[in-house]
Amino acid sequence: MDDERPDVLTIGRLARRTGLSVRTLRFWSDEGAVPPVARSASGYRLYDAGSVARVELVRTLRELGLGLDEVCRVLSGRTTVAEVADAHVAALDAQIRSLKVSRAVLSTVTTRGSTAEETALMNRLARLSAAERKQVVDEFKEEVFGGLDVAPPVRARFRAYSVDLPDDPTPEQVDAWIELAELVRDPGFRARLRTWMELNTPVPGQGRPPGASIWWARQVVQTVAAARKRGVVPEDPEAGDMLSGLFGNTDRAAVLRSLEAGIEAGAERYRTLVARVRGQGASPDATEELEWLARALRTADRA
Repeated sequence: MDDERPDVLTIGRLARRTGLSVRTLRFWSDEGAVPPVARSASGYRLYDAGSVARVELVRTLRELGLGLDEVCRVLSGRTTVAEVADAHVAALDAQIRSLKVSRAVLSTVTTRGSTAEETALMNRLARLSAAERKQVVDEFKEEVFGGLDVAPPVRARFRAYSVDLPDDPTPEQVDAWIELAELVRDPGFRARLRTWMELNTPVPGQGRPPGASIWWARQVVQTVAAARKRGVVPEDPEAGDMLSGLFGNTDRAAVLRSLEAGIEAGAERYRTLVARVRGQGASPDATEELEWLARALRTADRA
């Protein structure tokens, strides 16, 4: 019989040679991926040494994620392995990005102990398209920056302001985006930040507002941090001397108003989240230093 010849293999012998099941080989054969080279007198499928090599190729391509229809196109010469691989690389990249988003959302849920409703919201925010993320930021910009009486160069910076996730964000960036998106969609936060912007943004023909240096010059925060490290408290005389060195004859009441507005708005948290989403090395959150400074200014005002 043909199926007893040493140069041909029945499907059972092919299964034993390749370590695959007869069922799998029969399915691949039916789909045209591993067609028999002949039929026995009794109608059984027969294969040869070339079939063994073909099975190994099919198995390799399947393990790499190719569908059986794609495998058949490669084997028939209608496409190349390289062309199919290129398409799969793009698909895998998209899948990896999606998995990173899922991981970041679940990590945030774990950290926050979120409810099911909060989890659903975070997942939606994390999976917004680039256009949807831009719309969130544009609406925020319009409410916070729109209509401010500012010089043209400042207005141009406001228009150019953007914050978005890169094409391949890290879990940390996705986590920061979730929190930032929640923050900038909050009407209360927008109103508080608008107040802070009005107190700190230079207007045409005037100098920088008295409190602006706190937010735009990090040496103020560094000076306070050094004082706190030495054990100085806001009520100490040394704190009063430090205020004189920092602000001189500046209107300290205006400085305090600006400072309190920024603390209430959560401007420091906003700044650090923006930096994290952009993948930038942000300086540490200085909220504690700014609160210390506000106490020192109140103390000096009462003296």
